[in-house]
Amino acid sequence: MDTENPSAPSPAQSRIPGKNHPHARPNSGVVHDNVRLTENFTVIGNDLTQHKELSLLAIGLGCYIQSVRPGTAIDIKTLAARFPEGPTRIAAALRELETHGYLRRTRLRAPTGRIVTRTVSCNRPGHRAAPSEPSAKRPARRTAAPDEPPPRKKRLPAVPQPSYTSPALLQTAVDVLAGLRRHDPRLLLSATDAEHLAPGVAAWLERDLTPTAVRHALTANLPDEPLIRPASLLAHRLSAQLPPPPPLRPPASPVPEPRHPLRTCEGCDRAFRTPAPGRCRDCRADRSPGGRLA
Repeated sequence: MDTENPSAPSPAQSRIPGKNHPHARPNSGVVHDNVRLTENFTVIGNDLTQHKELSLLAIGLGCYIQSVRPGTAIDIKTLAARFPEGPTRIAAALRELETHGYLRRTRLRAPTGRIVTRTVSCNRPGHRAAPSEPSAKRPARRTAAPDEPPPRKKRLPAVPQPSYTSPALLQTAVDVLAGLRRHDPRLLLSATDAEHLAPGVAAWLERDLTPTAVRHALTANLPDEPLIRPASLLAHRLSAQLPPPPPLRPPASPVPEPRHPLRTCEGCDRAFRTPAPGRCRDCRADRSPGGRLA
């Protein structure tokens, strides 16, 4: 009786859902009613949608960014106009995505000279796409020969010249340039750059501008990005914003002749104006040697 019979039927399995039938509908939790999508869909990894450290807002924003077309604006102002969340919460969510590698934001200089922010969305943090052009097609970097002198810097733009250069005026101009770094540390100039810019500042000073006014014109509304060559920016401002010459002072009006009091002529009793008592002009002419007697 203890002999096993391998041909005996196996015992019936339980019909409890989820135990022997994993695809059966569960009694609690979410139930998916999915349709296979063939258009207008985006493939997003579960490492983002089920991230354990990202906030729900950051996960949703990351999904939205991965679903839009390349070139779509995703700056804070545009996203705040698109969604009900405010700029503060959206900025915090963008920082979360950038911290965990789902966004890369770099600042680039456009051909027009404007600084723009380039945003790259990554569906797999740490992965970088291969360059679009093979490295073999890139031009080889030119290396200077050992005996070749280093390349010279590009010359600074020309600056206005004063009509009269005096040592005192140029020294005042140099003092203005040397003091610019106290207002903005990026405006630290070399002695050569200050010597080149000093005539331009002197041209401003001789147009009845104070050193404080010149300093304000050179330091106001500076860009936020780092200044690669501050002397070039100052040279441009000295030329482009040169004020007009001061108006000519009107000529001094002639001093009016004094108005003398009226006096009576001692010869003819005529009243005339004179600074001291005496005779009128006609009586003086008659008493002259060539005149006739009264």
